[in-house]
Amino acid sequence: MTPKRADALWRVIHDNLSADIAAGRYAPGDKLPTEAALATRFGVNRHTVRRALGALAERGVIFSRRGAGTFVTHDPADYPIGTRVRFHQNLRAAGRLPAKEILGLETRAADAAETEALRLAAGARVHVYHGLSLADGMPVALFRSSFPADRFPDLPETLARLKSVTAALAEHGVPDYTRASTRLNAKLASPTQALHLHLAPGAPILRTIAINVDSAGQPIEYGRTWFAGDRITLTLTGP
Repeated sequence: MTPKRADALWRVIHDNLSADIAAGRYAPGDKLPTEAALATRFGVNRHTVRRALGALAERGVIFSRRGAGTFVTHDPADYPIGTRVRFHQNLRAAGRLPAKEILGLETRAADAAETEALRLAAGARVHVYHGLSLADGMPVALFRSSFPADRFPDLPETLARLKSVTAALAEHGVPDYTRASTRLNAKLASPTQALHLHLAPGAPILRTIAINVDSAGQPIEYGRTWFAGDRITLTLTGP
């Protein structure tokens, strides 16, 4: 196969798959056929298919999940930021199925930012919850939340069981909490962030830094979240 012909073939595959997606033959969230199946369909080798898929991924039309396959990208989901921010509730309201994967739970000495945000005494310890947020099985955000360990001594076990901050805090005597502050800025994905979010290193992401407080105004959570910029639209809401 000459280089010119190979170049023409991957573009044909790219254009055919683009047309299939635009026509709704593959809807947002649908899994595409395997590379082997596409190679058979178009009568080419898998390298040519991979090049076409790579071009679609660069355009944001599709994304790959390691070990799962290639999927059609959803339109960005609206994610309200207001006085009450609830991950599961926000995504269900957007018509998406929410889920979380735990990447780590640890208890350690609070750093300077955590000490200030949570109004802790010097030398206090925090529980830190690292995780990945998913919508319809697609990663949309990485998060790291810190909680005062003295106030919630058994919180890590509850988080491991429930995978929900709201439900875990309710079991520990905090039935409701509100957002005291949120800071938002744009960042570029680090290699590790890109790997988890299935993005190219250096792709744009949105970072929020937030403090949640209980009904008495006492800080209970200091959270940092990194959203995939093409999958989530952050919207500001009133009280």
